[in-house]
Amino acid sequence: MTEIVTRTLESTGATVAYDLRHGADAGAGRVAGRPPALFLIGSPMDAAGFGTLASYFTDRTVITYDPRGAGRSLRTDGAAETLPEEHAEDLRRVIEAAGTGPVDVFASSGGAVNGLALVARRPELVRTLVAHEPPTAQVLPDREAALAVCEDIHTTYLRDGMGPAMAKFLATAMRTGPFQENWRDEPVPNPADFGLPSEDDGSRGDPLLGQNMRGCTSYRPDFPALRAAGTRIVVVAGEESEGQFPARAAARVADGLGIGLTLFPSHHGGFLGGEYGQHGDPEAFARALRDVLDGG
Repeated sequence: MTEIVTRTLESTGATVAYDLRHGADAGAGRVAGRPPALFLIGSPMDAAGFGTLASYFTDRTVITYDPRGAGRSLRTDGAAETLPEEHAEDLRRVIEAAGTGPVDVFASSGGAVNGLALVARRPELVRTLVAHEPPTAQVLPDREAALAVCEDIHTTYLRDGMGPAMAKFLATAMRTGPFQENWRDEPVPNPADFGLPSEDDGSRGDPLLGQNMRGCTSYRPDFPALRAAGTRIVVVAGEESEGQFPARAAARVADGLGIGLTLFPSHHGGFLGGEYGQHGDPEAFARALRDVLDGG
């Protein structure tokens, strides 16, 4: 049996919810010889996305959390957008509040961007960071077009609502190869083709399309700080993700750190075991993650 303890903390502009999973083989607190706690982070994906992956690490205390503006973590400042530096501050507070000492971090997608921001600021809190497909357009050779595409998704959301904007986002996520300068000449994706509504319901609180799209993709990693950090950083992409935006960005981040890119099984959601109706190869993914963490 795994004991799950849920707590909240106050951060600047948000109340942040986080969970501690003490597996049957892990116990609680700091014990000599026990593996460090493992912090699983996404953005804007919340803790609900890590249930399957966490189940493979019952020998550790596993920490999950909901990023500000997503799931149970409510914004209190009324801000419409969030920057990776703000997420990094929330991560710092969670790690310190958890009381487990320095942690290992598996960070996926926007969470990987936020994990890089955390290590650049507070490397002593993180023993190993596994950064899985961080979608920062700033590192790409086609960054101007990529940033413009991301800006257009955000603008479409504010103008037309979730369906049209999410259709553009999904088309972008599925795309392989660089973004072209004439990207505006490409056909506009139809929301119905993705099973999405075309009607605007008037809401504008989506954590992906509204709050994090621009801040995440425009983040430029602080490579000098990351290279100087004592944290071991492993940058990862899925074996099935070759040529896609987040995987291309991962390769460039690895280059900026002067390290090789590590391949994990499956795709961008390779650790998912049915969460959000998506399936990767979670058992193989967890085995690859454990191999990396044990090698630190």
